[in-house]
Amino acid sequence: MSSDHRLYTYLNEEFQPLESTYLHVSDLAIQRGYGIFDFFKTQHGHPLFLDDYLDRFYNSAQLMMLEVPLSAEELKVAITRLIQMNGLADSGVKMILTGGYSENGYNPGPSNLLMVEQPLTLPSPEQLAAGIKIITHEYVRELAEAKTINYTMGIRLIQKVKQQGADDVLYHQNGVVSEFPRSNFFLVKADNTLVTPAKDVLKGITRKNVLEIAARKYNVEEGTVTLQDLAQAKEAFMTSTTKRILPIVAVEGKLVGNGKPGEVSLDLLQELVQLEEAQAGVL
Repeated sequence: MSSDHRLYTYLNEEFQPLESTYLHVSDLAIQRGYGIFDFFKTQHGHPLFLDDYLDRFYNSAQLMMLEVPLSAEELKVAITRLIQMNGLADSGVKMILTGGYSENGYNPGPSNLLMVEQPLTLPSPEQLAAGIKIITHEYVRELAEAKTINYTMGIRLIQKVKQQGADDVLYHQNGVVSEFPRSNFFLVKADNTLVTPAKDVLKGITRKNVLEIAARKYNVEEGTVTLQDLAQAKEAFMTSTTKRILPIVAVEGKLVGNGKPGEVSLDLLQELVQLEEAQAGVL
């Protein structure tokens, strides 16, 4: 994308240039960090799995007692127009719903609905070939099934992750694994059974797609996953909208399996890419 390519946003039924889109300081997203969001990607101008993302967006709003000012169909119309205005072939679209402008800095007002679309970068072939290294941290995200804008712990841990030569941090409590700050977690047992945590996690759309793909050829389980399970795993990987499937090769400096991206992980990635291409109308 050229540097002079103008990007547009959506804010409360208005489309405007990105550089001139603002919220007032009284918004509860600023005052108290109160709000939700969701994020989907486009491929060749087509939003992928949009209905799933909108379902989660509205569910998050309900859990946080926020009202989305548009119906799902109205929101789809706004999304389509935004994508057309920006003209990005491959992008990420973030929908943000805030606590609204508050008279006293605490009580919610009518929610503000904001959408931002920007170019998207997926993991490089080099990243996939190398895999990633992670550390662990004891923490459970509050109201995990809602995709809130509260990423305080993950952001606080960025420096620690870097200091330990890692790429991300996996949350657990008393040894029971949940999720990454922005991704879901899977491991592969010695018999190729896939397991992913079922409790205290955001139900990712990529997680959902991977479970469905994997069930066609492997045993899959949603349940309790422990750090001990991870220590004995044959493979492990994270899933997210932007990362797809990213193999994990080391945890706290100890190798996962043989320390290389595993066959099951890479097989599922290939099938996930095909599913996305079918959604985008490429296949």
